Amino acid sequence: MSRRRLVVALTAIVVVAGAGAAVTALSSAPEKPQADAGSRGLPSATAPITRGDLGNSSQQDGVLGHLGERKIKAGPPGTLTWIAPGGSVVERDERLYEVDGEPVRLMYGAEPMYRTLKTGDEGKDVRQLEENLAALGFTGFDVDEEYTAKTAAAVKRWQKSHDLKQTGTVGPDRIAFAGSAVRVKEAAAAVGDQVAPGAPVLTVTGSERVVRFKIPVSEAETAKAGTRVKVRLPDGSEASGKVSSVGRTASAGDAENPQDKTPKIDITVSFDEPGKVGGIDQSPVTVELAGETRKNVLSVPVNALLALPGGGFGVQVVEGGTARDVQVELGMFGQGRVEISGEGLREGTKVGVPSA
Repeated sequence: MSRRRLVVALTAIVVVAGAGAAVTALSSAPEKPQADAGSRGLPSATAPITRGDLGNSSQQDGVLGHLGERKIKAGPPGTLTWIAPGGSVVERDERLYEVDGEPVRLMYGAEPMYRTLKTGDEGKDVRQLEENLAALGFTGFDVDEEYTAKTAAAVKRWQKSHDLKQTGTVGPDRIAFAGSAVRVKEAAAAVGDQVAPGAPVLTVTGSERVVRFKIPVSEAETAKAGTRVKVRLPDGSEASGKVSSVGRTASAGDAENPQDKTPKIDITVSFDEPGKVGGIDQSPVTVELAGETRKNVLSVPVNALLALPGGGFGVQVVEGGTARDVQVELGMFGQGRVEISGEGLREGTKVGVPSA
């Protein structure tokens, strides 16, 4: 294997393992580069050393989707007479489904609606209900974990607004809790079906648009939480966002390529303006990870690097009809180039590269 091929192979390993991190410790090169005074034969091709910004952005294939997935289960028993259509977004106090013509409405909260709340009850579900009542304008009570007579009075006003019997109590026959607005993915039952308490009625997701993709564990540093991204959508437009969550468990293989045993982790991207993002669920998209950018640095094509006999890396500088090896220190890899520094290196200097 030639010195040039050796260094290109080593460099490829560094790029995959370090995902563009600085690699000044790649070899035992001394801090001050030294020039080899010996002249060599001229290379078959050259490229100039350039000065400018160098980034290590990368592209990944992802799919368009929505946050989270959960089941909405029936509260009351009876006949399903209406159900929110697939693809619709249901917000606070809007109908999810109807049983025997009676609507069950969405309220926001992490606790399930597992009991009928009444005066004297205490708990986190009470607080959730009171937070929703207050958000809807039915106030006059303290938002806490106690269901008081004032809470019951607010419930009666809410019931009156929906032409319901004003009992001052409310339970799973009227309310289902979810963390936020939901998007209906699909129905788990059909109008006319008999449902029982706890039976799945709807499969829903969060209403916010997201992108998901997998990335090899070796490249995880390029997709930390908060990393800025650009997403190329199915219609050709671009939308900006950031990595919102990074999986903690690696897995090998996936549904599309079960033979790929490379350990990968799940990445989720949130959009800056999710309401403006269109497209069909599970549509393929391209995610560009911003990575790091080094400003105003010298760089050469990666294949210009040489493994020097005494250790370290260099480039073959071509000047005045002669060629000489100059030892360099390496910085960032990105865009098929590598940042270099060394004595006597300057923008425009020609370096040897393999011929195409």
